[in-house]
Amino acid sequence: MTEQTEFNQGLIDFLHASPSPAHAVLMMEKQLAKAGYQALNESEEWQLTPGQGYWVTRGARSIIAFRLGEQPVADTGVRMMGAHTDSPCLKVKPKAELLRQGCLQLGVEVYGGVLLHPWFDRDLSLAGQIHFRNEAGQLTSALLDIKQPIAIIPSLAIHLNREANKSSTVNAQLHLPPILGVDMSETGSPSLVLRSLLATWLRDAGHSVADVIDYDLCFYDTQPPALVGLDQEFISSARLDNLLSCYTGLKALLHSHQQPQAATSLLVCNDHEEVGSASAIGAEGPFLESILRRLSGNEQQYQRMIAQSLLISCDNAHAIHPNYADKHDDNHGPKINAGPVIKVNANQRYATSSETSALFSSFCDMAKVPYQHFVVRSDMGCGSTIGPIAGTKLGVRVVDVGAPQWSMHSIRETAGSKDAWYLSQALQAFIYEWEGD
Repeated sequence: MTEQTEFNQGLIDFLHASPSPAHAVLMMEKQLAKAGYQALNESEEWQLTPGQGYWVTRGARSIIAFRLGEQPVADTGVRMMGAHTDSPCLKVKPKAELLRQGCLQLGVEVYGGVLLHPWFDRDLSLAGQIHFRNEAGQLTSALLDIKQPIAIIPSLAIHLNREANKSSTVNAQLHLPPILGVDMSETGSPSLVLRSLLATWLRDAGHSVADVIDYDLCFYDTQPPALVGLDQEFISSARLDNLLSCYTGLKALLHSHQQPQAATSLLVCNDHEEVGSASAIGAEGPFLESILRRLSGNEQQYQRMIAQSLLISCDNAHAIHPNYADKHDDNHGPKINAGPVIKVNANQRYATSSETSALFSSFCDMAKVPYQHFVVRSDMGCGSTIGPIAGTKLGVRVVDVGAPQWSMHSIRETAGSKDAWYLSQALQAFIYEWEGD
């Protein structure tokens, strides 16, 4: 098995085991612990050792992992990588149960910029955080992944919507509630069905449960990730945006972790990017800044550190689609399996500057991997990332990059089987070979 094949299998396993942001953070914690990193608690004083790796989480859905260099951060800066743990999805409402035409359904809220039509006719399950009171009366929480398909959102037959292939709109309130079962009495009250089911599933998983109090649950497609194509050129999966970047940054951080390292390296993976990042655990919150200030020691050292640092914001890029090539600028259409993409926007939707673009291209050259550029068509709007937010809050240099992909924000997305590996190699060069500028 080649290194790239092993890398891709690890990525597939990570995607499959991470149906929610909290599950993704848990999977990263397990790999960090296996590599000898130590967990930290923000409420405690830290005694840190050069050369040692650490991690800290917030809300169980955002994580920062770092490995201290042998030299002070004020002298070297920090080699930072950023990504996000959340993906567009359908989240379950607090009072979700609906009983319509004898069918038990759950009301959902659209999270982020979801491409809605692909959610129909999929085998759906539930995953996320459950907050409950145990038999001793204590309020606690646990992660839950049902894994089995328990719901579906059936399409309306074309016989009843003859214009479906020409124009078909989705009303999120009316058309998206998944169906869990039928043959229920119209007069029965379904109001406690979900909490009762959650309690049963938690008990089956070994938890002591008296009452389920609340939850943060999302539906997801149970179809596992797969390598696709005549030569397995593609990775097809849910949540490639942006768990691919989380995994890629993590593997770069853990690469040769026993090797002496002059500068401190850091990975931050925030929740809530898909809804604007404005939360205590999102990129617009104080999480990253607070950790960096603890590492620097005092204000002057903090400012010296920031001036010498660089953040590579990793978030997947739009690959040119052969059926919709006109949606790209002719000179800036990234291709699948042609290397990581440097994302540029004159209106600062991406934080890349000519300086940081040149730096990232040099990392690709060091790693001997190709790279590409993306600029959105001048007559189209442009998405954004955590890059401009981090640059604004910290005053740090930022470059926005990402692996090219198709079907962004669909329930199932597609990327190249070479590109995550290419990106990981460039990130390793950034951490271990760059001497700083």
